[in-house]
Parts: sequence; structure tokens; C-alpha cells
Amino acid sequence: MPSKKALVRRPSPRLAEGLVTHIEREKVDLGLALEQWEAYVEALGEHGWETIEVDPVDDCPDSVFVEDTVVMYRNVALITRPGAASRRDETMGVEEAVARLGCSVNWIWEPGTLDGGDVLKIGDTIYVGRGGRTNAAGVQQVRAAFEPLGARVVAVPVSKVLHLKSSVTALPDGTVIGHIPKVDKPSLFPRFLSVPEESGAHVVLLGCDKLLMAASAPKTAELLADLGHETVVVDISEFEKLEGCVTCLSVRMRELYA
Repeated sequence: MPSKKALVRRPSPRLAEGLVTHIEREKVDLGLALEQWEAYVEALGEHGWETIEVDPVDDCPDSVFVEDTVVMYRNVALITRPGAASRRDETMGVEEAVARLGCSVNWIWEPGTLDGGDVLKIGDTIYVGRGGRTNAAGVQQVRAAFEPLGARVVAVPVSKVLHLKSSVTALPDGTVIGHIPKVDKPSLFPRFLSVPEESGAHVVLLGCDKLLMAASAPKTAELLADLGHETVVVDISEFEKLEGCVTCLSVRMRELYA
């Protein structure tokens, strides 16, 4: 049976100081952000996911975006080396958490950089965004870690957004969805569906054709519902001010060994 565990991490008191690269900085309401994070975690739990809270890192403003710290493939956890040096202390608690779950642990080493938000897995194909936070050496190390296990790693250019999964994610049938103005090369994906809103490109597969997505994409939610998907909507407006989305607030672990 597939596992349904998800790593999450409580927002830092310094969340409002988080990095922004492709958008204008806006004021972040920490109290509202905490409420939104709790609602996000609750939504995962309501749909059968066991959430595992990684130890917080209060001095790391971006630490709530836990997805950037580790990439999972089957039972192997690849601890990243974030492209922003200020985020590298975030990985230690995550390493401890995945080790406790029995994962085989590997690491990205210097000079490689990799953010988990740059990795999109569709079956055994792993797309890796090559852009601002992930470099060529990082892509090579993903290949070295996962191709011996049967994965196929495909590098994808990313220049218009922070991470690959800021521009595209995938539906349960493997169709990649994205907002065309933010996608560098839609033709790289065998099946691509354009969505009308930037935040509509971000979905988390909850299982049973249910999709977790942001409240800021109502037109996309309607489109996906028309295609037969059940959408579960959460408000993450305070995290969107920091280029966050529904994918980066958790690490979904679907293939842990029993």
C-alpha cells in the first residue's frame, strides 16, 4: 500500500523576512500566516495524510517551505543544498526526520545546489528545474542518486519564476498543468494543459482524484472540477507573498517501505 505521510514545518517568527526574487515585497501578517498553515495541515489530515512536524528553525525565515530541503524517490531521501546560502541550516532537522522514518539518506554536495521546489516527479520521470536556485552540478547529482534506481531525470529551464513547481505541477494522470506566461518550454512535457491563473498551476495530489490548491485560483479550480477532479481549496495568501505555493509547504512521502 502507498504511504501517506507528509513532513511539515511550523512558520518561523521571522517569516516576514523571507526571500523574494520575482515579485515585489508585501507586508506579511504572521498571525494570519500561522492560521493558514494550521488550516493547510488540517486539510492534509482530513484527507488521510499523517503529518509529521519537523523541528522548527526560528532563525530561518523561509523554513516553512520544507519541500525545498529534501527530494524523495521511493524510499530514498536526497537532502538538498539550497541555492540560497541563508537556507542551508534548514536541512538538518529534515535529515533527522527522514532518517527516523527509515529512509536511505543521500546528500547534494558542493558545488551542487538544489531546491526541492525545482523537482517534479511524474511516475519514474523526474523533471529538475535548472535556474536560479538549482545549478547544473545539482542536476547531475540528482541523476547520480536516482537513475540507478530506475528514474529518468530531465532538466528543464526555469527563468520566469522561482522554482519549476512555481510554474508547473501535474494531475493524477500525468498531465502537466501551467500558466503559459510563466512556463519556459511547455513543449518539453508530453501532455500539457494551460490554466488561466498563475497559482492554478500548483496542485498537491491528495489521492482519489482530489487536488489541494490555493483559493487564489478560482477559475482553475472550476476548470479542473469540470474535468472530473475534486478540488480542496486552502487560503495561503500570506505564503504567496513570499513566492510560496501549496506544494512547498509539505513533503509528501508516498513510497515509504512498510
